[in-house]
Amino acid sequence: MDDLEKAILISFDESGAVDSALKAQAVGYCQQIKETSSICSICIERLCFSKLVQVQFWCLQCLHEVLRVRYSSMGPEEKSFIRKSVFSLACYESIDDKNLVRVLDGPAFIKNKLAQVMVTLICFEYPMIWPSVFVDFLSNLSKGVVVIDMFCRVLNALDEEVISLDYPRSQEEVAIAGQIKDAMRQQCISQVVRAWYDILLMYRNSDPDLCCSVLDSMRRYVSWIDIGLIANDAFVGLLFELMLVSGFPDQLRGAAAGCIHAVAAKRMDPKAKLTLLQSLQIRKVFGLVAEDNDSELVSSVSSLLTGYSTEVLECSKRLNSEDGKAVSTELLNEVLPSVFYVMQNCEIDETFSIVQFLSGYVGTLKSLAPLTETQSLHVGQILDVIRSQIRFDPAYRNNLNMLDKTGKEEEDRMAEFRKDLFVLLRSVGRVAPDATQLFIRNSLASAVASNGDVNVEEIEAALSLLYAFGESLSDETMKTGNGLLGELIPMLLSTKFPCHNNRLVALIYLETVTRYMKFFQENTQYIPLVLSAFLDERGIHHPNRNVSRRASYLFMRIVKLLKAKLVPYIETILQSLQDTVAQFTTIYAVSKELSGCEDGSHIFEAIGLLIGMEDVPLEKQSEYLTALLTPLCQQVEALLLNAKSQNPEESPAKITNIQQIIMAINALSKGFSERLVTASRPAIGLMFKQTLDVLLRILIIYPKIEPLRCKVTSFIHRMVDILGSSVFPYLPKALEQLLAESEPKELAGFLLLLNQLICKFNTGVKDILEEVYPAIASRVFNILPRDAFPTGPGSNTEEIRELQELQRTFYTFLHVIATHDLSSVFLSSKSRAYLDLMMQLILHASCNHKDILVRKACVQMFIRLIKDWCVSPYGEEKVPGFRSFVMEAFATNCCLYSVLDKSFEFRDANSLVLFGEIVLVQKVMFEKFGNDFLVHFVSKSLQSAHCPQDLAEQYCQKLQGSDIKALKSFYQSLIENLRRQQNGSLGSFLYILFVESHGQRGVNLRKQFLDMKMLIYHNFAAHKGGLGLLQRVGGSQCHRFSIFSLDLLRCSFFCGSVCMK
Repeated sequence: MDDLEKAILISFDESGAVDSALKAQAVGYCQQIKETSSICSICIERLCFSKLVQVQFWCLQCLHEVLRVRYSSMGPEEKSFIRKSVFSLACYESIDDKNLVRVLDGPAFIKNKLAQVMVTLICFEYPMIWPSVFVDFLSNLSKGVVVIDMFCRVLNALDEEVISLDYPRSQEEVAIAGQIKDAMRQQCISQVVRAWYDILLMYRNSDPDLCCSVLDSMRRYVSWIDIGLIANDAFVGLLFELMLVSGFPDQLRGAAAGCIHAVAAKRMDPKAKLTLLQSLQIRKVFGLVAEDNDSELVSSVSSLLTGYSTEVLECSKRLNSEDGKAVSTELLNEVLPSVFYVMQNCEIDETFSIVQFLSGYVGTLKSLAPLTETQSLHVGQILDVIRSQIRFDPAYRNNLNMLDKTGKEEEDRMAEFRKDLFVLLRSVGRVAPDATQLFIRNSLASAVASNGDVNVEEIEAALSLLYAFGESLSDETMKTGNGLLGELIPMLLSTKFPCHNNRLVALIYLETVTRYMKFFQENTQYIPLVLSAFLDERGIHHPNRNVSRRASYLFMRIVKLLKAKLVPYIETILQSLQDTVAQFTTIYAVSKELSGCEDGSHIFEAIGLLIGMEDVPLEKQSEYLTALLTPLCQQVEALLLNAKSQNPEESPAKITNIQQIIMAINALSKGFSERLVTASRPAIGLMFKQTLDVLLRILIIYPKIEPLRCKVTSFIHRMVDILGSSVFPYLPKALEQLLAESEPKELAGFLLLLNQLICKFNTGVKDILEEVYPAIASRVFNILPRDAFPTGPGSNTEEIRELQELQRTFYTFLHVIATHDLSSVFLSSKSRAYLDLMMQLILHASCNHKDILVRKACVQMFIRLIKDWCVSPYGEEKVPGFRSFVMEAFATNCCLYSVLDKSFEFRDANSLVLFGEIVLVQKVMFEKFGNDFLVHFVSKSLQSAHCPQDLAEQYCQKLQGSDIKALKSFYQSLIENLRRQQNGSLGSFLYILFVESHGQRGVNLRKQFLDMKMLIYHNFAAHKGGLGLLQRVGGSQCHRFSIFSLDLLRCSFFCGSVCMK
């Protein structure tokens, strides 16, 4: 063993016994040898003498890589040597007299790697350099099994590496594949097919594994060779013999089925294809599916039947002749019973393909009315298939009922698996609605009559069919109960299955009743049955908590729909729910597993919807509401009273209990309208005010418990909705408590509450806003970073996401204030200190924020502020400096520079809407500032962008006109023209402008300029930033920068020390 072989063995070692440094040294040595010019000779020599499979594999891998990389640079002699050597290895020949080792005696992976090297040579040399490769190989097949096996491996590798379109290919690879296929068709493919046939005849009894390899190769090549070479009596007869004779191994029989499938799937003219399919006499294989249902053979035959059926159906769609359609129908009628049998009785991997085929078949029936007897029979069989496929496996019954990890995985798997089957069911329901309803009724009746404990899965499947079928029904059909629905729904309601305690059965039962709830709108006589289904042990009182909580949610949906029709039953409903209501707010009844949508509070929403109707007499309404609110408020008061004396272990449980109570009251209030609470029945409103007063005390006792603050905030939202302006006396205390010590996430929620108040009451909340806005502005400007949020790895933290959400909510808050006639809030004595920061913030966002919708909102704010604060072109300034700031900073940066930048994409719909707002604000500025704006924008802003004079004049004309659409269209073309002029780069534009202003000396300041340009472009996010950078640049350089950025620096007009007019 020489050094190379030792190094290869060490580099391949996976035992861990070899020192890592030694292994790295060995790998390096191998790599060094690989890079020598004689590597091909070295590898071929080793393949002749070394019996070590690691060495053989490394040498073949080297040859493969070297050929791919260096083939074009090799000389003719080296190529010839490699070609002859590799071919000799593949044909079990000796390269020279000293050849002691035959590679074909090695394991399969060595032979596969040799096949890969052969294919690499074929790609480079066939047919131009080595045209005889396949013919030469065929002449060596007489050497026996070893060479035949290698020939099959080469053909398979050629398919996988070059020909097959199952893998993505480049255009060059597709061209090479086409060249190889064309040459093989002309030169040798008929000889290859003949060799396949002879090998199968010779070895079918003695070497089935070899025959499987031949059939695998043949299956791959059928799609592109002359089909007549295979689809003839001799070859098809041999394939059917291999498939049908029970003495052959299943693997061989299945491989023969795969070849027949490939023949059936051959792409060709539909008329010729139908003739081919007819000639296959597929009926011969129908009996095979009744053999061992789990065997490999049945799986292959199932795939064949599915593929054959799909091809027949496709021919039927493409053929217009009556004869063609008749033949297609006959063939389908012949094969479908076997397809149905496979689906119902066999464990196969073809379920998805069969469902897709059946969906296509049902689709063809839509245009056929009425259905023939045979087609109706097929529809019934399809429904049988669906029912059998959607059944859960009884082996998972306990897992699914307890919903442990295994049960959850199985439930998720079945939910995904059922999707296509339910789509098929709905398609069948549209084609044959009566037959589908009859099938579901019989399935349900059969399930009812069966032993429920034994047939849990049967009952669940029947209910699931009824549930899924409901999706295909129109509202009108469901309301009137046409067909058998009028019988099905009462049967469903009156049935109590023996296995109703099973979680899956209980859930699908309730979901199905809810699915058909529109039926009860017109058929009110069934309402008592509906109520029983939800209120007894089948629903809300089910022993499984998951079921009872889901029942609460579904019952709320039923109540929301039927509402007034349930008034006569309110007493009965409330009595049935007494224990459920009490249990919900019991301190130890809280479950962490049941949260979010199905937390159980929906039962209170249902009660609120019932008792909150005006159809309920005032006395009764007050009685019901008092009975609910009084004990809940008393519980809260008791918990708050004992808060200070609680030990740490009790506190979390009691806090959770308070949360539950707030959720219950909040849900209850959803049934009451503002008109009822404030106008028609103010006594009800008083009860909610008293409740609000109690719940606001929670913020005082537990000021830092974030979940409680969120729940109270949510309740205040509800009270704003239903109490209207009468909630005002409670707001100061509530807002003060919510704003105190609030974290970013809570502060964002607080701003949402203020947005609701502003949108509902407009200027009515002016006094409240003037009081709280300064505190909000102070908190927000202290919390939010002055610079942009960090990006890149590690920047997507929960803290940063909360700050980003706060920033977005704050922009919305400012927008809501500005657009609801409340801009004077910004000018109050307490708020004015934050005006500069606010203007810098919205100016920066209007130009640079990555969210286009935020930029649009900021531009809209400027429109409103200009209208509110700028009365006339020559009147007294309401806000000193604002007019100058808008014209010099906002107009230049937002209306020009931000849209000049190539990042502003006109093809984006949202960007186009933003552009419309930018054009509109220019119109508003002209209306408010007159010629001052026009002169400044044209003579300074547009001129600095090198705008041609004629375009500037056209801009003035369009701006002074009344057609805003024409202005928008022209301004877009103006911006695009300037972009082309500046190559679409704002950075280049600013730099060119700077150098033009200061000559060659400006180039020397390039680094400082780039920093300054970024600061200018970001519009002084912090008003002290500009001054600080100018101080760092220093001296005369500072002076030059100040001249260049004179207009932009005016954006700090509120900070007199920075303003350089």
